[in-house]
Amino acid sequence: MKSELIWSKALEISRKAIDCGALIPLKTFKNNSVDRSYDFEIRFLKDPIPKYLIEYGPKRNPFIPWDIRLEIQPINDKHTLILNKYPVQLGHMLLITNKWKPQNGWLNEDDFDSIINVDNDTTGLWFFNSSKEAGASQPHRHFQLLPRHKNERVCPRYEWFCSLLNNKKNNISQISDCISIKPRNKNKESDSRDLFISYMSMIKEMNLGEIDIINKPLKPYNLLITPEWIALITRKTDRSHGFSINALGFAGYFLATKESDVDALIQFGPEKILKDVIEQENKI
Repeated sequence: MKSELIWSKALEISRKAIDCGALIPLKTFKNNSVDRSYDFEIRFLKDPIPKYLIEYGPKRNPFIPWDIRLEIQPINDKHTLILNKYPVQLGHMLLITNKWKPQNGWLNEDDFDSIINVDNDTTGLWFFNSSKEAGASQPHRHFQLLPRHKNERVCPRYEWFCSLLNNKKNNISQISDCISIKPRNKNKESDSRDLFISYMSMIKEMNLGEIDIINKPLKPYNLLITPEWIALITRKTDRSHGFSINALGFAGYFLATKESDVDALIQFGPEKILKDVIEQENKI
């Protein structure tokens, strides 16, 4: 059983940060899929779109320095855990590098070691957006965590990914060719190394380039990490049918605005939206 002390601390700091205006939760209302086979959740944005959702490029780096009012705790000498200023749920965390590291560069073993450092206390849905085309809002390296309790469903499309891991949906999915998925090793002592090895293997499988030869991946991508598996999804663009799609879209979470074609999502399900943002290419 996880102690979830980090999660408790995050919620406590969240309440204080909201009171002082440092934290601004997105005001949404939720609509779940009627057909469970689609496995998605729509949230409708009540207020105007926050600038961070539509702006990407030269502007002040919010992580150097980070807002001390949002700090949860240092993870090691290279990473710090803070709250997301615009959380999709209370306790939405960011794991950031203390010094500048590019979001679109190669990840390293230190990154995965820091993820496991947090994950051993508080786990859930980790996600990473490698660049603007993959849905990233900041160019400074950051990973995101939506915490979940042990018996809580990790995300709407969790079972879909589990079936992909077990090779049950490859032939009928419109998007499986852009996904590489590997099981998690349950040995805590080796999990960070194993995660990094899985990452390297997926990089190779999806033709993203040679880490020792080029300085960044050849294609944008998303990562999803749950207690059971790690998945990499290759991308070509960040928008489809009026939706801005990051890793959460593949997990089954959609944020709708007035530009979004909600009817298409409800009628046809997530894959109609997601297939337009992926980089489909044969795996090795």
